[in-house]
Amino acid sequence: MEIDAGSTREVPGPKGSLRIAGLRITNPQRVMDEVTGHTERELVEYYSAIALWALPHLHNRPLALVRAPNGIEGELFFQKHSEKTRIPGVTELPPELHPRHPPLLVANSEEALVGLAQMSVVEIHTWNAAAPDLEHPDRVIFDLDPDPALPWTAMLEAASLMKVVLDEIGLRSFPKTSGGKGFHIVVPLTRRQGWAETKAFAHAVAKHMAHVVPQRFSAVLGPKNRVGKIFIDYLRNNRGASTVAAFFVRARPGMGVSMPVSWDELQEIGRGDEWTMPKAVERQRSLKKDPWEGYWQTRQGITAAMRRAVRLV
Repeated sequence: MEIDAGSTREVPGPKGSLRIAGLRITNPQRVMDEVTGHTERELVEYYSAIALWALPHLHNRPLALVRAPNGIEGELFFQKHSEKTRIPGVTELPPELHPRHPPLLVANSEEALVGLAQMSVVEIHTWNAAAPDLEHPDRVIFDLDPDPALPWTAMLEAASLMKVVLDEIGLRSFPKTSGGKGFHIVVPLTRRQGWAETKAFAHAVAKHMAHVVPQRFSAVLGPKNRVGKIFIDYLRNNRGASTVAAFFVRARPGMGVSMPVSWDELQEIGRGDEWTMPKAVERQRSLKKDPWEGYWQTRQGITAAMRRAVRLV
């Protein structure tokens, strides 16, 4: 695989190392995925190349990181704090924003993304709130998590049904592939609701879908409850919970990317991990229109009428 890094600015470093975006990449040939042969260099190049589109989705959001120091087939490490290692470009939020816990991390620059990849960070997840206001989420995310035995057509139908219901209650939504087997349906919000209200509403929507289309959806966690069905994971909407951010890689064979898509192109998508790193960069550079056009300008909140519509009273 080869990624056209564009402005990545690669220069040779000592003893086989490489400098990308001003940072020294010490082990660029480390294999991250045995299936594809993707290396750490390719991961760094990708995160540098995608930074222009990815950074708005990260800005001031607390991070949850999945590190794969021995490749994705090795042991994976989940990390929310800097611990003992400072990552270039990655900064910490003021402790008072998350009392009684170590400071949370944010990545607001290309240098930060390259620094994370250099530390073998494969997955980058974010909260549903951004600093300085971590007490009021600015989005709801519905993670459609299927029974692995279901065909992909069931996922397309499920996503379409979710859109219909959200449209009916007056909420604009934006889909993205998960980079794995499913879809994430993202609903932007103005910051009027607290965490408890937002999670309760997400749970009510999930239960409403399971009630209206019980043969397709489940709102109860656990593999036994989604046999032949799709679990609508509303738990992503807790304070401190996170979801893989748009444009970022999954630590799974093939290293698929979570890719924003438009509702109009939904039926053209063949699988949840359709976009690889090079295909993601190619897609972004070739698009003539933002698939999430209007996302950043959307102003909507959870109203009493919406709560009544999903029987949350």
